Amino acid sequence: MIILASASPRRRDILEMLGFEYRIAGGGCDETVPPEYGVEQTVKELSLRKAMTAVGEAGPEDIVLGMDTMVCLDGRIFGKPKSEREAADMLRALSGRQHTVYTGYTVICGKERFTGCEKADVYFRELSDNDIDFYVATGEPMDKAGAYGIQGKGALLVERICGDYYTVVGFPVCSVFKTAAKMTKK
Repeated sequence: MIILASASPRRRDILEMLGFEYRIAGGGCDETVPPEYGVEQTVKELSLRKAMTAVGEAGPEDIVLGMDTMVCLDGRIFGKPKSEREAADMLRALSGRQHTVYTGYTVICGKERFTGCEKADVYFRELSDNDIDFYVATGEPMDKAGAYGIQGKGALLVERICGDYYTVVGFPVCSVFKTAAKMTKK
């Protein structure tokens, strides 16, 4: 059984699409990190913290997954917007630019634990004010790092990506399941 330490509907959708049995466990965790942490260290640390909230609810054969995703542009981290105005400001900053999406992941199986990070570069097309207003009005940006979801209407904003699509969605499927497979074969 997979124990998913995440409330993300996108991560649940991916597990369902792949046909895995899973359940949601764990709860919120402290998401403050030391200011000297870089984005990669931050997403790894937060994925570990999230996974650790669910370990107590896992059986010895269960696989616990924790993940965290952040968008980074010119050293600035874009989390989930707190308002429509902040979402529009984020999209304006990303317009016509390349940015990097980082997804940290932790896999725990029994006493074994691995934490890693994948990243992908995303290239946005130039967005007009009308493009931004339309997208923000859909409500889609409000629960997503960087104020967009590539798997939804946000696909209209993206010209191309270099890297794994699922890393941008927030669940680096190949890396996570390669890690889990190594742990369960022992």
